[in-house]
Amino acid sequence: MLTSDIPPNQTIYIKNLNEKVKKEAVDYSVMSIVLAVHKLKRSLYALFSQYGRILDIVALKTAKLRGQAWVVFSDVPAASNAVRQMQNFPFYDKPIRIQYAKTQSDCIAKAEGTYDKKKKQEEKAERKKRAEEGQQTATANGSKADTNGDPSAAPRPGKPGTQEAVTEPNNILFVQNLPPETNSLTLELFFKKFDGYREVRMIEAKPGIAFVEYENEASALAAMESLQGFRITDYPMAITYAKK
Repeated sequence: MLTSDIPPNQTIYIKNLNEKVKKEAVDYSVMSIVLAVHKLKRSLYALFSQYGRILDIVALKTAKLRGQAWVVFSDVPAASNAVRQMQNFPFYDKPIRIQYAKTQSDCIAKAEGTYDKKKKQEEKAERKKRAEEGQQTATANGSKADTNGDPSAAPRPGKPGTQEAVTEPNNILFVQNLPPETNSLTLELFFKKFDGYREVRMIEAKPGIAFVEYENEASALAAMESLQGFRITDYPMAITYAKK
């Protein structure tokens, strides 16, 4: 459902995100956290770019902001479609909750000439003060801060091989024309929702292609027919049966 008490705007607030991506970085070093954030942003971009042009994505892995993200679209209709269509979408097996963000994103405010730098600095200082005061308590009970849809409340981080078409049915699909930066986690979001899913295999030396395996040919066919031509950013997927 759309959130009735928050007016529609270009920015959507997503919570209840699965932290599976983060769990790969078990050492919690700065570099591992940066990589985890990058993977999460790429997955969110692939998921939401089908609804319109994305201007910005805010997603952090700090203790207080885990499981939350903001996606900024270039227009309100795109954001509205995303809220309607992706509500409760199983993102890594966990249904996400989406609503319009409570405040306008900085990039939209700057574009419209309504950005108040001084006010933002004052708000940032106040948030830092509150965070420092409550940090000890939050750490003790392991709680997460839910910023309730305010993207400005989130601190910002620092700065193809081919194969001929195969018509003989197979339980393995060959996927081409993927964005070069696509990874197996991103593809898994789309293909695992079909019954019989087994795995996604990618070849590091050949970006832009992947193999997706199912338990049987019927499941593979269902996935191929549903996702044929589906766009990840500006790349429509080309799916055929893999050669036996």
